[in-house]
Amino acid sequence: MRNKKMTTNARQIAIVTIVVALLGGCAQTKEWMSSMRRSMSSSDDTAILGAPDAEYYLDDLYKLTTGDPATQAEIFADAESGFRLTPGLNTNLRFALVLATAGHPETNPEQAQTILQELLTQTPLLTPAELSLATINLKSVEQQIALTSEARNLRTSSSQAARTESASINQRLDNAEAENRRLRQELDDAETKLEAISSIERSIRAQEQ
Repeated sequence: MRNKKMTTNARQIAIVTIVVALLGGCAQTKEWMSSMRRSMSSSDDTAILGAPDAEYYLDDLYKLTTGDPATQAEIFADAESGFRLTPGLNTNLRFALVLATAGHPETNPEQAQTILQELLTQTPLLTPAELSLATINLKSVEQQIALTSEARNLRTSSSQAARTESASINQRLDNAEAENRRLRQELDDAETKLEAISSIERSIRAQEQ
C-alpha cells in the first residue's frame, strides 16, 4: 500500500513538473517546483478524500490545446456548467484552468485570475496537486494580462520606440506560444510513458498477488 502511494505521488510530481514547464517560463519555476515537492511529500497522510488527482484537470488542458473546435466547445460548456450549477473547489478550479488555457475561443485570463485568486484563499481545502496547478496558472495569467496590457498601451503610442517595443513583446508572446506547443508535446509523451510504467506496476502487483 505504501509503495502504491509513493508511486502515485511520484506520478503526480512528474506530470505537474511538465505542466510547470508548460505554463511557466519564468525565473520562479524552480522555487515553485521545490515547494510543490515539499507539499506532496508532507501530504502522504493528509490526502483529501474524494479529491481528483492532477490528471483529472490535465486531461481537459490537453484536449483544449490539441482538440478540434467542437471538442474545445464541449469541454468549455461542461466546465462552465459545473461552475454555474454545482460550484465548489473542484468545479471552480476546473473552469478556471479552462479559462486560463490559451488556444481556444473562450480563453479569458481576467476571469481565470479572479477565480484562481478566490480558490487560493482556501488552500487548506486543496490537494497539493490542485494547489500547485492553481498557483502556477495564476502566475501564468497574471503574466499574460500584464503583457497584453503593456502591448495595448504601446500600440496606442505613435512613437517609433513604442512600436519597436510592441513588436518585441509580440515576439516574446509568439516565442512563448511556440515553446508551449513544444512542451505540450513533451507532456503528451511523458503521460504516455507514465501510463506504461503504471501498467507494468499493475502487472507486477497482479503477479505477486
